[in-house]
This record gives sequence, structure tokens and C-alpha cells, in this order.
Amino acid sequence: QVQLVESGGGLVQAGGSLRLSCAVSGRTFSSSAVGWFRQAPGKEREFVAAIRWSGGNTLYAESVKGRFTISRDNGKNAVCLQMNSLKPEDTAVYYCAQSPGVGLPPYDSWYHYWGQGTQVTVSS
Repeated sequence: QVQLVESGGGLVQAGGSLRLSCAVSGRTFSSSAVGWFRQAPGKEREFVAAIRWSGGNTLYAESVKGRFTISRDNGKNAVCLQMNSLKPEDTAVYYCAQSPGVGLPPYDSWYHYWGQGTQVTVSS
């Protein structure tokens, strides 16, 4: 079994930055993918970014491209999401998830393991 635990959420002003971390435990292979999703009140859960567990290739939603960076946490079994130039529209609960597939799917159903989520609130 794979377990994921998110941390790093909080309250930040527009234009500020936050760094989320997803700690991953259990057996994970280099071909697996870890993705970040978010869900705001009254909105559907949406894809944010994904990375291959081995690092390297990444995929970003158009709404966060150029502002967010997904990466492996150096020396740790974790994936981070560095969020810069935050906007009020980024306010949501952010979830990390793991997919056993070989690609970087931006689809909820392709991810089999999920964390509990961490709240990100961006004020105007």
C-alpha cells in the first residue's frame, strides 16, 4: 500500500508563495507518477501538476504554468509543489495522489492513492 500525507498549506496574500510537500510511504517504483489536484468550494476537483517518481518530466495545468513548480524533495520520499505569484483563484484544498501508470495523467480516476489534503487560502 502507498500512503501520502500533504503539508505546508496556509494563508497567504495574493502575490505570495507557499511550498506544499507530499510525503510518500510504501513501495513506489520509478515509473509511478505523483500528481497534485485541488478542489475549491463549489468547484470540481481539478488537475494541477504531476511528476514521474524518478523525477524529470512534469506536466502542469495551464492555469498554473509558469507559477507553480513540482519536484522531488531532495533526499526524501516526497514531492513538493512550489507555488509562486499566488492568486485568490488558487484558494482550494490541495491533494497529492499517486498513479501506478507510466505516464503523467491529468485525470482523477487514474490515481489510486490519495492524501488527506491541505488547505491553501489566498487573500486579495
